[in-house]
Amino acid sequence: MRRVRYGRQITPLSLSLRVSQAEGPPVIKTLLAMLILLGVTISVAGQRTIPPIYVTLWFDTEDYILPQDDDATKRLAEMLTGLGVRATFKIVGEKARVLESRGRRDVIAALKRHDIGYHSNTHSQQPTIAVYLQNAGWEDGRAEFYRREAQGARDVARIFGVTPVAYGQPGSAWAPQAYPALHDMGIGMYLDESDHVGIDDQPFYYGGMLNVFKMRSNLARMDLSGGESLANGKSRFGKSYDQLRKNGGGTISIYYHPSEWVHTEFWDGVNFSRGANPARADWKLPGTRPAAETEQAFADFDQYIRFIKAQPGVRFVTATELMAIYGDAAMTRSFRREDLAAFARSAQKEIAFQRLDGYALSAADVFGLLTDAMAAFIERNEWPSTAKVVPLYGPARVYTPSIGGTRSSSFRWSAFAQAVRDTADFCRTSHRLPDEVWVGAESISPADYLATLAATLEDMIAAGKSPADVIRREGHFTADRYVAEDSPALWGWVIFPEGFHAPRIMELARLQAWTLKPAVFHR
Repeated sequence: MRRVRYGRQITPLSLSLRVSQAEGPPVIKTLLAMLILLGVTISVAGQRTIPPIYVTLWFDTEDYILPQDDDATKRLAEMLTGLGVRATFKIVGEKARVLESRGRRDVIAALKRHDIGYHSNTHSQQPTIAVYLQNAGWEDGRAEFYRREAQGARDVARIFGVTPVAYGQPGSAWAPQAYPALHDMGIGMYLDESDHVGIDDQPFYYGGMLNVFKMRSNLARMDLSGGESLANGKSRFGKSYDQLRKNGGGTISIYYHPSEWVHTEFWDGVNFSRGANPARADWKLPGTRPAAETEQAFADFDQYIRFIKAQPGVRFVTATELMAIYGDAAMTRSFRREDLAAFARSAQKEIAFQRLDGYALSAADVFGLLTDAMAAFIERNEWPSTAKVVPLYGPARVYTPSIGGTRSSSFRWSAFAQAVRDTADFCRTSHRLPDEVWVGAESISPADYLATLAATLEDMIAAGKSPADVIRREGHFTADRYVAEDSPALWGWVIFPEGFHAPRIMELARLQAWTLKPAVFHR
């Protein structure tokens, strides 16, 4: 028996019954059977061409002050299970501990039927993540994030019995140093919404993991205020849905907080606004909605989910499923000499991600591929038969030219070859790009190194030998245009101190744009 992915199931038995029940001579029955089969073939072919629309529904499950949030969380989890929809519930460490201490095994059991993510240890207690990382560098910031946040992830894993699959920051407290620390925690995806970095309102890779982030036009939240909320929500979803279908498919992100069904104001806004840090004994409960409003919000949400499910081509997906759908195909590919030459030609023009057939390469991917290939040639005097991507983070600081001497326009081959060997070794041991590349006593930026390496590699592949001298090239790194500029507006979360912004965080974010590339879905 064969299933049609979208649409109803057609079986050989149903066809034979239709034909056997038809009246007329055998030739008529034969013609009728052929027409039915032709119609089914056309119908199935048409259904196969429906672009896939992946809808990921996620909940920041964070309010550990208001007890009514526990019941709202359970009700939402059970409602979705009843509708055949699995969501991703990102749990704050303190929320998990509070559920455990309150004996709410029923809530925990309901949530276990969905994907479990992580949403920081204490969320809004001061200092929040971006505040305590605002002056940190790459390595010390990574270590500090892990020190402060790993216990919450461990508690979520202990209480729910699974390692959290995804993470997203509280409010707009985003920072690039979180990515390697999350990898160390065993968390494989970044799932949230803010404006710090993104590509075309669709999933992307950054910091070595899949991101569903900065979705903007493909963020489809229905308000929970009653009245025209349901109609407006359907309309907003429809706009994203129609545009993605025209584009050949894609992902729509929808997020909520369970507390939104029961409160009139956020729990943390009541207690921690503008840097406030009251003692636990002084925490206040947020206001609550009238029961009728809560019931209307649940009823509208039920209808909204049913509406989305009914749209052709729609599939609700969890974070786990997204990581499979958007798996990084570049990581499993083997690249040949002609591929390397093509990547090198592109890198000489612009250093950014490269979109290819069914996969994409980040600037860091290309940096590693070309460096390893050239190092192999230097070692063995022949190009490797195949090359594979090795994940690398971007540099840890902005390049600063070396002091003294003159700026060379070319380098002796022996000096450049040693620089390539040193760079390959640095990448292998540090798992990131170097902040500078030393050619003798002179340093060059990672961008200039890559452009010079790319031009040299392309010439060597064509000539079949190494040159006497290597001409220095200027690299044009442009991947950072997808990263926001620092400003107080970028950090508009009410929990931050008044006027807060974080230029150092955004400087590191631009450096990590070396790792940025679009995610490509696989049907």
